[in-house]
Amino acid sequence: MPVSLFDWFADRRKGQFVGKVTQESEESDGLWEKCPECGQVVYRKDLIDNCSVCNNCGHHNRIDSKERIRLITDPNTFKSINNHLTPVDPLGFKDRRAYADRLRESQASTGLKDGVLTGTCEVDSIPMALAVMDFRFMGGSMGSVVGEKITRLIEYSTKEKLPLLIVCASGGARMQEGMLSLMQMAKISGALERHRDAQLLYMPLLTHPTTGGVTASFAMLGDLILAEPKALIGFAGRRVIEQTLREKLPDNFQTAEYLQDHGFVDTIVPRTELKETLAKILRLHKTQKVKVQSNT
Repeated sequence: MPVSLFDWFADRRKGQFVGKVTQESEESDGLWEKCPECGQVVYRKDLIDNCSVCNNCGHHNRIDSKERIRLITDPNTFKSINNHLTPVDPLGFKDRRAYADRLRESQASTGLKDGVLTGTCEVDSIPMALAVMDFRFMGGSMGSVVGEKITRLIEYSTKEKLPLLIVCASGGARMQEGMLSLMQMAKISGALERHRDAQLLYMPLLTHPTTGGVTASFAMLGDLILAEPKALIGFAGRRVIEQTLREKLPDNFQTAEYLQDHGFVDTIVPRTELKETLAKILRLHKTQKVKVQSNT
């Protein structure tokens, strides 16, 4: 039965849509989005207003680093640090395409110099250091510049006595930089240890996906490890593990929920509740730190 114009607007105000939507109308002008999880078609503006989380099934769509910063921080408080750093091609690496060409393409398509944005911000008026990885830039892979920017941010937050949040979204180490990429794991981990020695808070937020060398280093070194619902989190891929163990893995293996059940993730936070949750954690940490200092 066709839907009247009045009913269409009434349903849209409720965040719903009833009736048949053609493939052409879904894609025209970018007004509509189809949920990859449940298939529901929603008005793009409504989806963005809900932090790009599907109202029907709760699927968390992937968002870029700038949108992530907008959702986490107080308005106009994010100040970028070390944004001038740009990757090079130290090995002259080439597979099907030259690494230098891949870099230029990613920089042009994302407007970023590499796969992470770092800086300081405020969350509910509480100062915090923030790094946000961007999966659009070569799968969020960790090269020497990504590692250097994160390390410098950790060192700055240690010096300024700031709590730290790193939003992880990565396929792992960047193979085109070889050992220069892998050494970032140890460099970042060392900086985090000095941050911990200063009794400062570090929280990684594991988003979909967080894998490889990122999981094997700073993603799992937090004082409090947060994750988004149903995020893929792991080191090696499911197929590799199954072939190695010669057994079938559970369907929910390497999801945030599975890792929480097995003690690797402390809490799963829906994106729509993230800023409020961060504010509560930061206020609690600040209060406890004042109590400790007053007792000593």
